[in-house]
Amino acid sequence: MSILYENENIRIETEESEIPWLKIFTQKAYKEMSEVPPEIKFEIYELLDSIEKEMLDYYTPSKINIASFGNYVPHVHWHIMARFEKDSFFPEPMWGTKQREGRLELPDFTDFCEQLLKKI
Repeated sequence: MSILYENENIRIETEESEIPWLKIFTQKAYKEMSEVPPEIKFEIYELLDSIEKEMLDYYTPSKINIASFGNYVPHVHWHIMARFEKDSFFPEPMWGTKQREGRLELPDFTDFCEQLLKKI
């Protein structure tokens, strides 16, 4: 995992995975989304929308998964994942039961991240 982008409110991290997977964190460690100031919530939702659209355009996945739960890390964050019918876990969540050995041939993730950065 590495930081792709950050400002005073949020940071975007990459997640090491067979699928394209980004995470958005608040810089301040809010425990619940209801604690996040409205302007930061708006920024998060704009980024979720931008990332989803870029993943759809760049990868044409079967589905985009967006999740927010912080049971192990009680710090507001969102996962954005491009999912494919042939990934190792589909249709299960990436934290679910592995279904097969995934054999994905995807466009370069680094190129995707560079393209995304130009749009945010």
